Amino acid sequence: MKKSKTMIVCFLTPALVFFVVVFLYPICRTFAMSFFQVTELSDPVSKWRFVGIDNFTKLLNTQIFQISMTNIAKIWLFGGVLVLVTAMLFAVILTSGIKGKSFYRAVIYMPNIINAVAMASMWIHFVFNKRFGLLHSFFDMLGAEQLALTDYMNGSIKFWALLAAYSFGSVGYYMLIFISGIERLPTDIFEAATIDGANRFRQFTKITLPLLRGVIRTCITFWTIGVVGFFVWSQMWTSPQASELSSITPFVYMYTITFGTQASTERAAGMGAAVGVVMTLVVLIAFFIINRLVKNDDLEF
Repeated sequence: MKKSKTMIVCFLTPALVFFVVVFLYPICRTFAMSFFQVTELSDPVSKWRFVGIDNFTKLLNTQIFQISMTNIAKIWLFGGVLVLVTAMLFAVILTSGIKGKSFYRAVIYMPNIINAVAMASMWIHFVFNKRFGLLHSFFDMLGAEQLALTDYMNGSIKFWALLAAYSFGSVGYYMLIFISGIERLPTDIFEAATIDGANRFRQFTKITLPLLRGVIRTCITFWTIGVVGFFVWSQMWTSPQASELSSITPFVYMYTITFGTQASTERAAGMGAAVGVVMTLVVLIAFFIINRLVKNDDLEF
């Protein structure tokens, strides 16, 4: 028995030390830093100046942060509806006995295996380019001059271009989750419903959706985590100029004020830490609301 305990301790100690050093310590340090005025991340604690909740007060009153929070909320809401509904539609179609479903499944999922930087570059330079982009050529062919000359990388439309591109690359991931959930459902329930005269739409609304409640909650949770950590796409879309805010998100703002930019060398690591704490609270609140609204009731099948 003593040897077993010794072996357990030997195996658990490295993992525990790794967790404390790599995860727990940075989390505690970031939380503490959010209450101090800190210039550089590498500054020793002796240089920290306690300011209480001033970082949070200043942050919530900063226009750039307010715009970034509005952008992330729109990505979560509008993008979430677009991605999850489209993914569910594809999942239902591909599990309905269609021929070549493996091929279509691979094609729809393919954008997920491409690097985010490469995907964003493709959309920016080959789809939304106002001179030789795909949309420009398509609308020019149709004779729609106004749409062909539209600059999708400037103004308020820039954000919606970002949202469309990001949503396109996200559908395949959630489609596979929905497919795995649908394929777990017993076929005899649908056979009985067909015999009783229920059409496909009624079977979907009365059988498939209720039984996929837990899967839907999982997808909403994953989508929330992905959106809160939205960085690469926004960084690729956001201009380094301070006046360009249409596509900025909280983590891009956090990166900017923590490490500075070419246009500004001013740094405020304490404010950056405050952004991280606020976004953590946003995630916790979102999880609480999701668990309250989308309850995973025990349904037998």
